[in-house]
Amino acid sequence: MIAAFPSKNGSFRFWPLIVAGAFALSACGSDEPYVGDDVKPRFVSLNPCTDAILVEVADPDQVLALSHYSVDPQSSSIEPAIAAQFPVTGGTVEEVAALNPDFVLAGTFLAPATRGALENMGFAVATFGIASDVGESAVQVREIARLAGHADRGEALVARIDSSLAELDAVSMGRKNQSAVLWQPGQIVPGEQTLVAQLMQRAGFASHSAARGLGQADHVALEQMLADPPEVLLLAGSEQGQRHPALESLAHTQVEHFDPSLLYCAGPTIIRAADRLREIRRAGA
Repeated sequence: MIAAFPSKNGSFRFWPLIVAGAFALSACGSDEPYVGDDVKPRFVSLNPCTDAILVEVADPDQVLALSHYSVDPQSSSIEPAIAAQFPVTGGTVEEVAALNPDFVLAGTFLAPATRGALENMGFAVATFGIASDVGESAVQVREIARLAGHADRGEALVARIDSSLAELDAVSMGRKNQSAVLWQPGQIVPGEQTLVAQLMQRAGFASHSAARGLGQADHVALEQMLADPPEVLLLAGSEQGQRHPALESLAHTQVEHFDPSLLYCAGPTIIRAADRLREIRRAGA
């Protein structure tokens, strides 16, 4: 499929559009053959997860702006020094239009009014959902890389992710599973269908919370944790209960910090999350 988008000089450039189940892309369409030059498309990303993939697979001058989330340590999935190299926006239509990108990358929760306004102005909007497994993540990486004109970089990133996962699988070989709780911000636990829960399983961690009937975003009080502790407690939050000195009294529990920035995105974040889980598993029994 080929679509035509306005360039800065008012003429049209033609970019091939790849539409897959992992994301949806809407824009003005054209059946004409590709007639673009060697200029690569330029992007504004409005989502921290697409930010993280984009900076890995695009040239720096293709990235007109990232989301403001990526310069906030509490929500960024990009190393601060890398995020600081790029402008950011607050995600408003006016900011995006002023940058005149070829593509806008966003999450599927992008406000319909914002999406409609951008599309009415002729901007192509590609939306990506939260990857629930490694396969979905690979699809997203490949699609963003191909839109950027660097399919080879997408394949290279997928290969790096696969390599990190192979190392994660290897760390638990020949060792018994350990019961573990990932205690997230807000003192909640992840569901078993989340990507981070699947990574924990690959590291040889059995979900202590799921075994007790808890699911996605269920709250765990400090008292519950102290009364029925797991073998491994991954602290990814900073609520008062999660900082309580009583946790230090859990003599038979390995308590480890898990950076909240590793919780929500896939793509290159998988590599960092897998590395951290491997460190934690090696430090335990």
